[in-house]
Amino acid sequence: MNNDTICALATANGVGALGIIRVSGNDALSVVQKSFPAKNLEKQKSHTIHYGYFVDGEEVIDEVMLSIFLAPKSFTTENSVEIAFHGSPHIGKKILETLIKNGARMAKAGEFTLRAFINGRIDLSQAEAIADVIASENEASRKVAINQLKGGITNEISLLRTDLLNFVSLIELELDFAEEDVEFADRSALNQLLDKIELKLKSLIESFQYGNAIKNGTAVAIIGKPNAGKSTLLNALLKEERAIVSNIAGTTRDTIEEVLHIKGHAFRLIDTAGLRETADEIEAIGVKKAKEKVENANILVYLADAATKDFTEDIEMIKSLLRDDLKLIICVTKIDEVIPAQYEKVEDVFRSAISHEFDFIKISAVENQNIQDLKNELSSYVEQLKSSENNVVITNQRHFEALQKSLEAVDKVKEAITFHISTELLAYELRNALEHLGEISGEVTNDEVLGNIFSKFCIGK
Repeated sequence: MNNDTICALATANGVGALGIIRVSGNDALSVVQKSFPAKNLEKQKSHTIHYGYFVDGEEVIDEVMLSIFLAPKSFTTENSVEIAFHGSPHIGKKILETLIKNGARMAKAGEFTLRAFINGRIDLSQAEAIADVIASENEASRKVAINQLKGGITNEISLLRTDLLNFVSLIELELDFAEEDVEFADRSALNQLLDKIELKLKSLIESFQYGNAIKNGTAVAIIGKPNAGKSTLLNALLKEERAIVSNIAGTTRDTIEEVLHIKGHAFRLIDTAGLRETADEIEAIGVKKAKEKVENANILVYLADAATKDFTEDIEMIKSLLRDDLKLIICVTKIDEVIPAQYEKVEDVFRSAISHEFDFIKISAVENQNIQDLKNELSSYVEQLKSSENNVVITNQRHFEALQKSLEAVDKVKEAITFHISTELLAYELRNALEHLGEISGEVTNDEVLGNIFSKFCIGK
């Protein structure tokens, strides 16, 4: 695979001022040279830019600028050329067709980054971070992805692996001298190291909840009885008329999902059908979907109409939806429509009936009263997930699973030491812990894992 010269469009599809095509491989210069008569590319220095016409035989395709990156000082560590052309999709297509005619082939998804990994330019976690940087939609996700791209996770894992590897070497040495019945590895020192590794692994694992919120956004289900003001609140939060608002109960039949950014964090707001028993078949499907959305939500914002005289039904609904890990915010809505005496003691009603911890806010979405208080509560939920002790945040499911497996292996090693289990088993569990840690940076991997990771990249990356 690495002997081929590959090419692909590196910029987004569509019309733009400029487009860029990347070419990489040992023969990248000679492949491009066939269509760039202006200069002898083989004689140019690395990291230089050259002007001329890109041609197919006698036909001029476009006026271009070529950037040359000679091995090993390129992203893939191979000879690479980037062709900047006028951003017409047709021109880009013609250039790619000509490059293929000249001896290149179209790159597969993520193949440029895969080559950078295989050639030792980056490790696997950094490769995944590149995809995260490209996909980042808010400031928090960008910062975490950049930290990972700089090697944040790898540095943490490498320190753990290095210390563990020293003990594995001593344990392996003991196996070579099994008949002598000697111990080269100090079990007490090993236990201390395992305690330190266990603490670090747990810290990284715990950061995943915050990392997942950063990367995928926090799911917020907006729930309540029909006409409680759910759609009005969604519109107020988004500051646009996204949902249909009507005095007719049951207007929202399906779920509406929108993304709201608060203080650099993304929240996936889900406006749902009003919860009630209904004979309307379509509305009933909407109610069922609403309950399903709550099951997968991180935060439940329950709306209760301030004009309500008996909140028994609301309380029963809330109780039926609660989970231990669910953040609950109860909002009494439409406070602009009733006198304060009608809603001042509502909080006491809910607190006396619901044991689950919750935040209580009185709002008017129409008048924009206390909407900022709700935004602050949403933001504080994400902020409190962040550990001040750990600068590295796990956002990748694969890393999370590898860390969990490493922790299990470390626990088994500690158990083996405690119960004086054989050196062979101790060595096996130590190797397991090392292997799972190595999976994160790609020091230990297989083709199936690599294929799965890089298949999710765009073609030009």
